[in-house]
Amino acid sequence: MKIIANHLLAISMIAPFTSLALTLTSQDIAPGEFMSKKHEFKGFGCNGDNLSPHLAWQDVPKGTKSFAITAYDPDAPTGSGWWHWQVVDIPVSINELKTGLGINAQSKLPDGAKQISNDYGVESFGGACPPKGHGVHRYQFTIHALSVEKLSLPKSPSSALVGYMINANSLRSATVEALYQRD
Repeated sequence: MKIIANHLLAISMIAPFTSLALTLTSQDIAPGEFMSKKHEFKGFGCNGDNLSPHLAWQDVPKGTKSFAITAYDPDAPTGSGWWHWQVVDIPVSINELKTGLGINAQSKLPDGAKQISNDYGVESFGGACPPKGHGVHRYQFTIHALSVEKLSLPKSPSSALVGYMINANSLRSATVEALYQRD
């Protein structure tokens, strides 16, 4: 018992100084809560403001060289979900993206970061737009801490390839899952 007690004491002394998990927060969205209309797509029968949400992260793991952000709806009636946003090559010095930075024509992403074409077919954030009457959809906003400065991607990569490269180089990730519904 004494060995276990000493081990637990050692862990409790170290734990406050170590980062156990990358964390993701937002001023705009919250886990299990419905997103506002400002994050709804403008098009496809939807008429929201199409603004990407504020995202901030901390507790970055050692060895992180860049970040990627993904926004995904696993409930889309496609058989493969729906990619709403993929941003790669975000410099390691960045720990926050403000509301609306994912708008294509007005993109103010950090230098070096690039948006990948979403499932709407544009290189920008594409807001929620579930089919009317389809029920509640989950929107998973994920920050990925990557072990490389830049992902090795061809021009105009598929979302599946980007997801593969993100996961192949991920040190850790954190997700905020928000909700949206159109009736």
